Amino acid sequence: MSVRGRILTSVAGALGVAAVGTALGVAREQRQISRRAGEEIPFGSLRSEPITVVADDGVPLHVEVDDVGEELSSGLFRRGRGSRPPVTVVFVHGYCLQMDCWHFQRAAYRGLVRSVYYDQRSHGRSGKSARENATFDQLGRDLKAVIDAVVPDGPVVLVGHSMGGMSIIALAEQYPEMIGEKVVGVGLISTTAGGLDPGRLLLPLVPARLSGPFSHRAVSTLQRRHRHVDGLRRLGRMVATVATDKLAFGAEVPQGYVEFVDDMLSATSFEVIADFFPHFAGLDKFHLIELFGRVPTSIICGTDDRLTSIGHARKLHSRIPGSRLLECEGAGHMVILECHDLVNAELDQLITAATAVPTR
Repeated sequence: MSVRGRILTSVAGALGVAAVGTALGVAREQRQISRRAGEEIPFGSLRSEPITVVADDGVPLHVEVDDVGEELSSGLFRRGRGSRPPVTVVFVHGYCLQMDCWHFQRAAYRGLVRSVYYDQRSHGRSGKSARENATFDQLGRDLKAVIDAVVPDGPVVLVGHSMGGMSIIALAEQYPEMIGEKVVGVGLISTTAGGLDPGRLLLPLVPARLSGPFSHRAVSTLQRRHRHVDGLRRLGRMVATVATDKLAFGAEVPQGYVEFVDDMLSATSFEVIADFFPHFAGLDKFHLIELFGRVPTSIICGTDDRLTSIGHARKLHSRIPGSRLLECEGAGHMVILECHDLVNAELDQLITAATAVPTR
């Protein structure tokens, strides 16, 4: 198809903005006349002064905030004279990744929108979690701690990819009052609220000869020998890179994209993989996602996502009143890299619509 994305809405104009021409989109386009945002910036090089947020169980979370200049913070994205501060967008990454996976989003919004990025517990530069706290409910509480610490005032838009979307759903379950009050917009990318086949998640994370139909018993056994598994993963790096390409992306992408994702996956120890793994099979939170109908919600997924298939996105869309669904034709799980222009354009709409949500 010549068009890689199509948008489905349950109510025409649900976000109350045009498909093109938002103030945010215009601002980004003006900045990108000379170059495409992120394309000329090395992966992993976008940094801000680190902030440590301590979770309720004592795990230190690595957080970075990209602020905007006063002229912007008082302009495009302010709610109106005398109202709350500008919206802050909090980006929540997925399983075995880290905040750097938002490279193209961070490049696009840096300096234009106040944005927060953090490494989930046991990932990236954040502290290691106890095994018993490697749960979705804990990830929801971690997200609450990050919001409380770095966005004490003003509204937030939450954007989560894969496990990051599940973290947002866990937050909504534990703190439903936040949706429509503190949280004024939600982006759910390549994610689900349940019914996931967790065996698919392991394929790009272990050597090919170990990536058969894993049972929980097998994962538990490997967890006790995680250092040996990590050694095999390093030895089988070429095979793992091929698996990453096939499972993370739907179409051909630059080799640098594949290597970037593979670097993040390889940096996550198998002990961490095994800590979180058992909780995917039991995830079942579709009963509460109607909450997100209180605010503008965008759902984004690639039609060739082999980890959280497009069916999950369509189910979320059908159960969240007024939500928008962006299907990126032929794209895989890492749609935030593979179709970053389409993803960013949809996030433009979401952020713009969230600034128009009346306070409660």
